[in-house]
Amino acid sequence: MPATEACPDQGVPGPARAVRAVIHVPPREEAAPAMPSTAPTWDPGQYLRHAGHRARPFADLLARVPELPDGGGRRPVIADLGCGPGNVTRLLADRWPTALITGLDNSPQMLEQARREQAGPTPAGGRIEFAPADARTWAPEEPLDLIISNATLQWVPGHPDSFPAWFDGLAPGGVLAFQVPGNFDAPSHALMRELAASERWRGRLGAVLRHTDAVLEPAGYLDRLLALGAEADVWETTYLHLLPGDDPVLDWVKGTGLRPVLAALDDDTDAREAFLAEYRDLLRAAYPRTPHGTVLPFRRIFAVAVKRADEAADGAVGTEGTDGKGAR
Repeated sequence: MPATEACPDQGVPGPARAVRAVIHVPPREEAAPAMPSTAPTWDPGQYLRHAGHRARPFADLLARVPELPDGGGRRPVIADLGCGPGNVTRLLADRWPTALITGLDNSPQMLEQARREQAGPTPAGGRIEFAPADARTWAPEEPLDLIISNATLQWVPGHPDSFPAWFDGLAPGGVLAFQVPGNFDAPSHALMRELAASERWRGRLGAVLRHTDAVLEPAGYLDRLLALGAEADVWETTYLHLLPGDDPVLDWVKGTGLRPVLAALDDDTDAREAFLAEYRDLLRAAYPRTPHGTVLPFRRIFAVAVKRADEAADGAVGTEGTDGKGAR
């Protein structure tokens, strides 16, 4: 559920700025269209069952983020919007060891896991903290060097409308970087929607899942970011995840896209198991098991946008450590 109160600054050491979650609770009628009608309850353990596969796109995104503004003893200040259990937030500290990093999420379960496993000072004098925030309404309160979001914005219809506020919240030379799934029409999701809308289930699940995609095509993101005057790099990658075990695609979506359905059926174990059995059979046909495992194709869309520094920065997005054409 959306967080309802801001988290105060938590004693970040040193002269650098802290990141404070700015949270506004929208009226019910405004909030309703933005998320499924049944808000999912997140399960960090289920989500982390495929942690390696889920972390790879974040690492690929991070590799294209240029070095952050640095100088005068000021440490980079970073917000990870939709940080989940914090496992990839830690990668930000590996890249920028002195950074002040705040992971933001609206799931108490995810934040509890993140604080328990990832929060605290880093060996080089940086710090990782976590705070509640709602991506639909969050905005930076002080200039940030990096706003990064991994596999979160697909839950937020209209999220490109927030780009101007987020971009305004960047320091000169700061970066907005995000990755979103581009698999709304993949069998894993299309079959879920079709089953939920079937005669047997539509009474309970017909309004639970969105039937329009919140994610733009890459060209749409490029247009929106260029309109802000950004140096923008947008691309897509389709990963072929080779998953072991029985019914691994079902196990995967239990941690993400299926959460609204599981929440809607949480009070009826028999109905929940019946839906899962039907959905499992559909997934088995769509993603047949091979001798090497089950292949799950997964398309993802990436964007990195740099706010031009006052000094007319001359570096292109993604050229740090590259061939100069933005490709690694």
